[in-house]
Amino acid sequence: QKTHLKSICLQYPLYRLLNSHGFCPLKNGMGLIIFFLCAYVPKTEAGHCKWAEVLKDLERIKTSKDIDVSLYTANADEDEECQELVMRCFFLETEVIIQECRIKNCSKTQDVWNIWKNGNATFDKNKLTSTKSAKCKTCEEYEEKSFTEFVQNFVKVIQRDCK
Repeated sequence: QKTHLKSICLQYPLYRLLNSHGFCPLKNGMGLIIFFLCAYVPKTEAGHCKWAEVLKDLERIKTSKDIDVSLYTANADEDEECQELVMRCFFLETEVIIQECRIKNCSKTQDVWNIWKNGNATFDKNKLTSTKSAKCKTCEEYEEKSFTEFVQNFVKVIQRDCK
């Protein structure tokens, strides 16, 4: 993994830097143990998009020829205040795709299921924080668009959320 490799690459130069500046605790065993434990602490997920897995699955399904359904599709440029509700609409519409795939036995059923599952898991951890303002539309108020347009807008909305 990249994080592990970075950790190893940074340990020795950091050790030499600290040791050269008179950090005596690093010369005894306990200091070294603390240093190595700190060096191996994995990075937090702050720089990681919580929708990364969903994006991967969207990439896999976007070219599917056996999914032919019209879906309520939010605009990628909706007001920032409505972002969370827009995301929820996209995940709700994936349920429609799952039903379509069950009927037609789509080749991408598992990928669609993963999108729905990962989205719901993220929303379960983060309960709805935004309140519905007068600006925000309900899912059914959005225009119905083709599957291809739906996926394109879904990707744009996720990318906007990950910035």
